[in-house]
Amino acid sequence: MNKDVEKILIGEEELDAIVSRLAKEIDRDYKDSERLVLVCILKGSIVFMGDLMKKLSVPCEIDCMKVSSYGAGTSSSGSINIALDLMRPDLPACDLLIIEDIIDSGNTLSYLVNYLKLKGARSVRTCTLLDKPSRRTVAFTPDYRGKEIPDEFVIGYGLDYAERYRALPYVGVLSPSVYRENE
Repeated sequence: MNKDVEKILIGEEELDAIVSRLAKEIDRDYKDSERLVLVCILKGSIVFMGDLMKKLSVPCEIDCMKVSSYGAGTSSSGSINIALDLMRPDLPACDLLIIEDIIDSGNTLSYLVNYLKLKGARSVRTCTLLDKPSRRTVAFTPDYRGKEIPDEFVIGYGLDYAERYRALPYVGVLSPSVYRENE
């Protein structure tokens, strides 16, 4: 275990089981889709989406958006910044499934769902690996949810703090001493 990790919250085997379950749910719901597009929210969702798409049996395409509501620290800034937009002329024919690593306040995904619908997507749903409903500031429920977690700062499996810890093969709780030093 990394010295900055207070505890492992979700181990590798449990992550694999969560991703397998989500893939089965998505396969079931999109079996008749003519154009499923997984939209990876960069950067934290890369690992999750890579594992998820390998387990899907339905045909799918991938695309990416870079969206942020976080500043340099550990809490949301409250404003949504789209740094890389989804630019597809075939959007009206696409069933979009937004792939997110974690939902806290719900602001980002709530905004994105409405934004992509307004851009003309055929349908828009959401899939998150981790969910912290205790931190919601808007009424938002993901369509697919891996696991509900407590209000702790988590890293690993794509999730970071200051661009570090993404490569950890598990989801761990970051020791508060790490981010308190830097705030």
